[in-house]
Amino acid sequence: MKFKCDQITLTKALNIVSKAVTNRSTIPILKGILMEVNQEGTLKMIASDHEITIEETIHVNDVEKGTIVVQAKLFSDIIRKLPNAEVTIETENNNVIIKCLNSQFSIIGLPADEFPSVETVQSEQKGIIFSKSILKDMIRKTSFAASVDESKGVLTGILIELRNNSVNLAAIDGYRLAISRKAMVNLEEKDVVISAKIMNEISKILNDASEEDDEVKLYLYNKSAIFIVGNVKVVLRLLDGEFIKYRDVLPKDSNIKVKVSKGDLIESIERASLLSKEGKNNLIKFSIRDNIMTITSKSEEGNVKEEILITKDGEDLEIGFNAKYVLDMLKAIDDEEILMYFTASIKPCLVEPLEGDSFEYLILPVRITGN
Repeated sequence: MKFKCDQITLTKALNIVSKAVTNRSTIPILKGILMEVNQEGTLKMIASDHEITIEETIHVNDVEKGTIVVQAKLFSDIIRKLPNAEVTIETENNNVIIKCLNSQFSIIGLPADEFPSVETVQSEQKGIIFSKSILKDMIRKTSFAASVDESKGVLTGILIELRNNSVNLAAIDGYRLAISRKAMVNLEEKDVVISAKIMNEISKILNDASEEDDEVKLYLYNKSAIFIVGNVKVVLRLLDGEFIKYRDVLPKDSNIKVKVSKGDLIESIERASLLSKEGKNNLIKFSIRDNIMTITSKSEEGNVKEEILITKDGEDLEIGFNAKYVLDMLKAIDDEEILMYFTASIKPCLVEPLEGDSFEYLILPVRITGN
């Protein structure tokens, strides 16, 4: 195997592919990157940890056909540190020779035979096309609400609901629920759940992708999904299990509606949470009276009171929340103003846009007895 490629192009490709390399595996081949060069002048690089596989293809010069697996971290570190110039890579038996200007490395490679095979897109399969920016935005607006507790199984994932006229993403961890919706037509009816951690990696890959590649294609199968953007293909395993019927937990009615500035609310909660304590559920208290929302928090070090102007319909209310959960939700919203719906101090708060249904957030309260 032999090829030449400029250092910047090779580094960018390695940065993307390396996201699938695992450090936890005891299987040496899974700590490597498969490099495959063909006579047409392309280099295909693949990394996999069985949960996610990332493949990128780039154009290279002066090729000799061949395959080898390189140690991902060592190879990436070497390429990253080389000068911004043309890099020559060739193999001699199982050794990989790397040359660039006055630098030369020789590292041990592994045969490609044992590397996991990569699932291919079936020719008859129709892909679902997303705008890259829309998919990144929907992931950002939901992934934070997925559980980080691996024992929660399917709740560590994001539900993707495909409907005839929309795509919906939802995540829930037992304390909060995040829903993002986007109108799309001609979609097949299908529900799948993908690990939120992997979806965040997809978002990073979309960030790294070329600006010219604005479309993302998604192919869904029984056990796996394939994302394709430009020359990058990501194959991932779907999570097993039935996702919570999240619509059943959304309040059917509420007797208190509050319109508030999102920016004012974020700033006030950030100041109030300086005195909230993690050991007490990071507790802040909302007192909603007339056209004022008062946010308070106290600890052994002192107390704080913040007031925000609001527009309120309905009764007065006092309710407590985990400050982090509220901030996570607010920072995922782009709108300047939001609607907050309340029922009672022990019932969840529902957050929606002023118009439409592009997002919904649900946050469970914290009991404020004795605070």
